[in-house]
Amino acid sequence: MPESTIPAPANSPDTATADQRVRLFRIYNQYRLVISLTLVAILFVNIDGFDTRYRMPDYYQGLAFSYLGLNLFIGLLLLAGFRPQQRHITGSILLDVLAMHAFLVFSSGITSGLANLVIVAVAAGNILTPSRMGIFYAALAALCSLGVASWSVVALGNSADDIVRAGSLGILYFAAAFLLQNITRRMIRSEALANSRAQSIVELEQINQQIIQRMRTGILVTDRFGRIRVANAAAEELLFGNTSEDGHRHISLPPALRAGLEQWLRSPEMRTEPFQPSPLSPLLQANFTRLHQEKGDQILVFIEDMSKVTQQAQQMKLASLGRLTAGIAHEIRNPLGAISHAAQLMNESPNLDDGDRKMLDIIQRHSRRVNGIIENVLDLSRRHPADSEKVDLANWLEEFVDQYRQSVSANFRKPVNIQLHLAPELPPAPMDSSQMEQVLVNLCDNGLRYSELQTGEPSLTISAGATVDGERAYLDIRDNGPGISEENRASVFEPFFTTDKSGTGLGLYLARELCEANQAHLSLLQDSHPGCCFRITFAHQGRLI
Repeated sequence: MPESTIPAPANSPDTATADQRVRLFRIYNQYRLVISLTLVAILFVNIDGFDTRYRMPDYYQGLAFSYLGLNLFIGLLLLAGFRPQQRHITGSILLDVLAMHAFLVFSSGITSGLANLVIVAVAAGNILTPSRMGIFYAALAALCSLGVASWSVVALGNSADDIVRAGSLGILYFAAAFLLQNITRRMIRSEALANSRAQSIVELEQINQQIIQRMRTGILVTDRFGRIRVANAAAEELLFGNTSEDGHRHISLPPALRAGLEQWLRSPEMRTEPFQPSPLSPLLQANFTRLHQEKGDQILVFIEDMSKVTQQAQQMKLASLGRLTAGIAHEIRNPLGAISHAAQLMNESPNLDDGDRKMLDIIQRHSRRVNGIIENVLDLSRRHPADSEKVDLANWLEEFVDQYRQSVSANFRKPVNIQLHLAPELPPAPMDSSQMEQVLVNLCDNGLRYSELQTGEPSLTISAGATVDGERAYLDIRDNGPGISEENRASVFEPFFTTDKSGTGLGLYLARELCEANQAHLSLLQDSHPGCCFRITFAHQGRLI
């Protein structure tokens, strides 16, 4: 495509200059309307001396009415939305220069005050067309003025002073042309620079807005009463679990953050404690600062997801745990193996009575339990970093349920009943498939075992859905067991906590650790349904740390 045919952008300097030229032409046409109305009004006001002051009154009167009609027509076109091009502006200026000199011919000549209107026309032409065409307007006006003065001297016998006056007017025309062109060019450069800077500011504002909206850190502006003024998408997601894109606009802070704000207002030098807006939310840290130091009427709040800090702490903890488990494997497993082997040999003796065999059973059972604890700790310390990828949750769950049902059926006396419910549209879940499979196996093993103890049948339900904003996937594992008492709910994810005498107390702890490594959140739902329901909320696919 040739360069001359490429359209200028709507916000380009050329378009801005064209818009300014149209606005200036509208103003100039309003000026012409006022002048033409004045010329016509003078005809009716000074009727008595009309013939003595005009050389050709009929022509003058016809030209005045024609000039008024033309300006009215152009004004109506502009009101209708007509955008004049450069050729229309050039034609209007040339017409004005010729019409003004015609008025001079039909009136009292170059000595008439109408000659000053020619200067205005030339000046307007140089403002609207700051180029060589503006010099042409001045040259044409000078030639016309000299022609009118010469005709008056030769044909009408006027004084030669008319030619001198015409020459003076010509000098004024050129002076006005050069001066106004210089001023206009500077104004155009200044306006172009201002438009460029304004456009840069607008672009920077848009970039900043996009950056703020895509930041992992939640940012919001509130007043001292907790009313939200502005919040980015991350703040909406971290605090409320959804964004305002779904049409719901959150207007106040959640109670936990509101309490932190009140504490900060009382003691700004103290750091607020981490909080959870809801039991299903990750641990968050809020930092407050006043947006206007002088007024202090608005408060800027930064909401940090503690997942990154948690990951770093987990890495340090695993490094220490790795060194510890190396000693455990050497110092404990070897003696434990000797104890277990000795108990097994004693169990083969024919001289043991029932009491001795019962004691041996206790030794073997607790040896297996200690060995299980050591195995879990070793697995935790040997855990590899998560290799997350976007997984189609529906297909992955269907494959997992089929394989898991086949692998655990032999462990129960009755058929295993696992129901799978999938929402119609599930967003991709960023996760390490092998690690999340280990989490599900742990949760499903617990669910089936406790369901069988409570109802006599190993059954559970797995449900997958999307959060309110449709951006994150979640997974619910619900069993039919006895549930967890209120006093134990806060401790279920702590290491070595268990209500089962045969358990190690590391299963749920390990499951949460693996979820944290995948930037997912494992929580215990509290509702009116029987049994337990554990929910895994996966990370946002576009805002991974």
